[in-house]
Amino acid sequence: MDLDLEELIPQPASVKSDVLTLSFPNGCTVTLTVDSAVGCGGNYWPAGEVLATYLAHRGGLNGSKVLELGSGTGLVGLVAAKLGAEVLITDQLPLLNTMEKNIRLNELSGSVTALELNWGGPLPDIPLSGVSLLLAADCVYFEPAFPLLVRTLEELCRPNTEVLFCYKKRRKADKRFFSFLKKKFTWTQVLDDPGREIYCRQNITLLRLKLKPRLE
Repeated sequence: MDLDLEELIPQPASVKSDVLTLSFPNGCTVTLTVDSAVGCGGNYWPAGEVLATYLAHRGGLNGSKVLELGSGTGLVGLVAAKLGAEVLITDQLPLLNTMEKNIRLNELSGSVTALELNWGGPLPDIPLSGVSLLLAADCVYFEPAFPLLVRTLEELCRPNTEVLFCYKKRRKADKRFFSFLKKKFTWTQVLDDPGREIYCRQNITLLRLKLKPRLE
């Protein structure tokens, strides 16, 4: 049976296609095309906004190389680029056009690249040793993809890679994702976020993941 992701998770209130201007701490502003016609990834979601806000609050990304998984519109990665990082935003093929449009809207073609990346599939041909920060927001929603997401996180990580993972708890099935995740990662909650008290009440959690040592 084919599963429709839009039946599994609630859709945010938005028109089919629109252009939004979003403001974040420290004067960071992003112009964003949202388009529900390409599926749930064409909208922006609460955990993505939380992670983008945290990055803007923290700052300090000049010269960093950043990769975002499940980028959708590219919001989180675009904020990272506004903070001075070189960014790879990745998602499935139907989202590439939306991501590329948003790169152009924000005049970030020199610092952001959109790539197709299917969880569990081959990785793009990129120098992973240079990626210092891995980002993922609102990626816990489709249960069959849970082990694929963990596999891709593991393959992208190096011992010194910082991983920021933000998610909104929606269903009891989400616990299964963490049963897969704990086989490969440990994690702690990010505590230095001034918005934490607010978004925790919305069942949103921001985590810092650490790859467990690989057994020889």
